Parts: sequence; C-alpha cells; structure tokens
Amino acid sequence: MIDMQKDLFDAYEQGSRLWLGRVKSEADLWSELVARLTATRSVPEAIESYQRCVAKRMQMAVDDGRQLFDEWRKFMQKVSPSLALGWQTASD
Repeated sequence: MIDMQKDLFDAYEQGSRLWLGRVKSEADLWSELVARLTATRSVPEAIESYQRCVAKRMQMAVDDGRQLFDEWRKFMQKVSPSLALGWQTASD
C-alpha cells in the first residue's frame, strides 16, 4: 500500500510539473500574440498573426488531450492491481 501511495505521489508530482510547463507555454503564446499585434502595420498582417496563434493553440489542445489520456492511463495502471486485489479479498 505504501509503495502504491509513493507511486501515485510521484505520478502526481510529474503531472504537476508537466502542467505547470503547459501553463507557461500558454502564457508565452498569448504574450507573443500581443507583441506581434502591437508591431503589425496592416490588418492582413494582424489576421495572419492571429491565425498562427489560433493554430498553435489548437495544436496545444490536441497535445493536452494526449497528455491527459496518458496520465489517466498511467494512473489506472498503478491503481488497477490494488483495486483488483481488494475486490478479490472482499469476495473471499
């Protein structure tokens, strides 16, 4: 049980680091857009900057989904054996 708790804590800590990096990337993305829009000289240039930003944000959303799925899968791999063991013990 202690090993499982340690594994879960380690997974949580790693996930937290990944998501903090993700939050920084999000902030950097929008800061970059503001800088580009401030420097634009035309409407088409501003639209292009915004389109690039939205495309990057969409890719980040796809990556977020993958990351979330991977973290959930790892969590379930760590917890499933303990749950199965608990169910076997309870039914015996």
